[in-house]
Amino acid sequence: MKSHAKAVVIGGGVVGCSVLFHLAKAGWKDVLLIERSELTSGSSWHAAGGFHTLNGDPNVAKLQAYTVSLYKELEELSGQSCGLHLTGGAMVADSPERMDFLRLAHAKGRYLGMETELITPSEVKAMFPLMDEKNFVGAMWDPVEGHLDPSGTTHAYAKAAQKLGAEIVLRNRVIELTQETDGTWNVVTEKGTVKAEHVVNCGGLWAREVGRMVGVELPLLAMEHMYLLTEDIPEVMEFNKSTGREMIGVMDFKGEIYTRQERNGVLLGTYEKACKPWSPVSTPWDFGHELLQPDIDRIAPSLEVGFRHFPGIETAGIKQIVNGPFTFAPDGNPLVGPVQGLTNFWVACAVMAGFSQGGGVGLALSQWMVNGDPGADVWGMDVARFGEWATLRYTNAKVRENYSRRFSIRFPNEELPAARPAQTTPLYDLMLKQKAVMGDSWGLETPLWFAPEGSDPKDVVSYRRSNDFEHVGTEVRAVRERVGVTEIANFAKYEVTGAGAEDFLNRLMTNRMPKTGRIVLSPMLNEFGKLIGDFTIAKAGEDRFMIWGSSAAQKYHMRWFEQHLPKDGFVRIHRFDQTLVGLSIAGPRAQALLQKLVDVDVSTSAFRFMDFRELAVGGAPCMVNRVTYTGDLGYEIWMAPAYQRLVYDAIKEAGEEFGIVVFGMRALLSMRLEKNFPTWYRELRPIYGPFEGGMDRFVKLEKNDFIGREAAAREKADGPKLRRVSMVVEATDADVMGDEPIWARVNGTAYGTVSEPHGFGAPRFDGTGTEIPKGGTSNSAETNGDASAVLGIHDGEWSVVGWVTSGGYAHYVGKSLAQGYVPAALADDETEHLFEIEILGQRRPARINVEPLFDPTGERMRG
Repeated sequence: MKSHAKAVVIGGGVVGCSVLFHLAKAGWKDVLLIERSELTSGSSWHAAGGFHTLNGDPNVAKLQAYTVSLYKELEELSGQSCGLHLTGGAMVADSPERMDFLRLAHAKGRYLGMETELITPSEVKAMFPLMDEKNFVGAMWDPVEGHLDPSGTTHAYAKAAQKLGAEIVLRNRVIELTQETDGTWNVVTEKGTVKAEHVVNCGGLWAREVGRMVGVELPLLAMEHMYLLTEDIPEVMEFNKSTGREMIGVMDFKGEIYTRQERNGVLLGTYEKACKPWSPVSTPWDFGHELLQPDIDRIAPSLEVGFRHFPGIETAGIKQIVNGPFTFAPDGNPLVGPVQGLTNFWVACAVMAGFSQGGGVGLALSQWMVNGDPGADVWGMDVARFGEWATLRYTNAKVRENYSRRFSIRFPNEELPAARPAQTTPLYDLMLKQKAVMGDSWGLETPLWFAPEGSDPKDVVSYRRSNDFEHVGTEVRAVRERVGVTEIANFAKYEVTGAGAEDFLNRLMTNRMPKTGRIVLSPMLNEFGKLIGDFTIAKAGEDRFMIWGSSAAQKYHMRWFEQHLPKDGFVRIHRFDQTLVGLSIAGPRAQALLQKLVDVDVSTSAFRFMDFRELAVGGAPCMVNRVTYTGDLGYEIWMAPAYQRLVYDAIKEAGEEFGIVVFGMRALLSMRLEKNFPTWYRELRPIYGPFEGGMDRFVKLEKNDFIGREAAAREKADGPKLRRVSMVVEATDADVMGDEPIWARVNGTAYGTVSEPHGFGAPRFDGTGTEIPKGGTSNSAETNGDASAVLGIHDGEWSVVGWVTSGGYAHYVGKSLAQGYVPAALADDETEHLFEIEILGQRRPARINVEPLFDPTGERMRG
């Protein structure tokens, strides 16, 4: 074993081998994989080996499409068969609600380049004759699904990596990780120590143990997972003989099962409600190529439904029941990326669908390590998406919930109960007494809306407008007409201090830093000129700045801040999290209300729009920003948690004469739509440039050389290819939720080049291994992993030209609104009947509104 390496990958499962292969392919030849036993000794060897492209997160779906497209290349490079069976697959729906889910998935596929199709149950039965089609109302067909040989595929990655110069050491457990002052890692193994610049934790079942070696508790848990293999089934053999094809795979939501052909029988697996964690605290190092004791009674309820839905399986003999552990993160997506607070320590774990996602995970992580950027929007996999609240017990509860709901529909207004409440503010009990419906905002209980007296404070989950619709509207109108108060503890809060604070922030942010007592809004870019943050920044004093941003991105942003902190120690950054909480008052009476709570002049001339003040509010020391996300006259009031109750009671008491109302997050988001305000993660993401995102006025190209300036200048000079727009939608009983396709009918020929929204452009293949034409879309050109597609539109032809990022109903203006991205050439075209947005399978007329529908000149918020 060598004594030095540029990178050491720990773990020889499919993910570790994929990372090794992609690092070597990217040019890092001096890379070493260390495995405690044999390749595939954790979860990989007993996996069912299925793969598919559909995922609730479009970014992960693109990653999965890349993974599937990679297998042919792997076989050619390695000389090792992956045992690929590209059969295609169908998801079957037994209810109208599940059919709505499939319509949404099908719509997402339109702009992701997927060739899915909505089909009838009879059409599924023709490809999987063991089912009883009378149990279903419809289905979605995806030609790019199938199964493979898990062991062969893992070894194909490994052999391909070795041919590119990588090395693999087996039967050698890593027992310790230490780091030198220069950042070099000591990877201490049973056979010696390797010094490495980078360490990648691909430990799989042992990823927690590897994380603990460096003081990190990764949020993942192994769950027992069972599938059964049947004896030969005559109907299967007859189908193969008569058609010359293999049966397709079928996913049944109601039965919580998946099934496909395996030799002359079938494989049937389940995600049962009565799920069981495996080794919830620690994983024994001596576990290896062995299975767990089957427990067919635990999966019996799912099997009963499965046998009813697929009667051709019920009479088949069971040849084997496989029960093995797989790791999951709390939300079911992988944990990928650099760990905040550590240097050059990377993770790629909790990849429960390794043969659907492993290739994309390896590609993203290798690009991140080699180029400093993953090359696509991988926020849904980023290990930074979980905070300190994701403890061992939180993770165990949330993983069990996620596993048991693997095939359940997640409605857009559904709040899941496991591991809650994790964090609460001092107002939590008061919110509940006021009949607040609470939501989970990065582990924090946050009021969503308030139910009136006599009603149940609970969401009725739906894809359509639900029981909150009327009450959110009441909250919005009260704010716009009088004044409202809402809790805003779910913002990120930072303080940057020191002699170098202003230079540091000028280097990170695109906008100029404010003068003392003033506020600016500023995006933050990566080196490629893409949006990685959006902040409110106040200069609180000499060498002291307060910053507010997206709560969910706190670890993500802290990682970036720490990466760029000057080494001289003249800049310090503190993340408050819930040690600083807030309230916001907004509406035309907000100024009069604030005046009653303070002992200084807060008139417009004394306390201007975008001013920052430190003053006592209701007798408590606070920081106050004259700005609100409602886009109305208003203030953000920040205080230590010990004072929040005092300030809240004072606001409620003083606000009685103004008709104050308590409002929640859904009303706030409705009002931001009326102002065309974007939001982080939906409109502002690392795949968009600042000019595409409509952040032009906050980008000062003439100031110092901020990170991403050169790329941003090129974007402005060349003109953005896409533009963020706001659209009025002629919706009926359902509004957009995000990720719906935007259609356009354009007079003229091809009008531009449009980047695919989520990266990982990849060819797709049918069941014979033949590449599927893209129907006018080419993915051949790639830059930093982000595919480009030339969309040619001919006279009068409707085509998908863009995608929705977010939206909903704007109650004060009485319109259904959507935000999204379309080609820049169309972004200012407010023509009627030019656009349509697909909502639950129906294309609804939409038009661009360039100016905000509420207070377009900003008189209200500045007055």
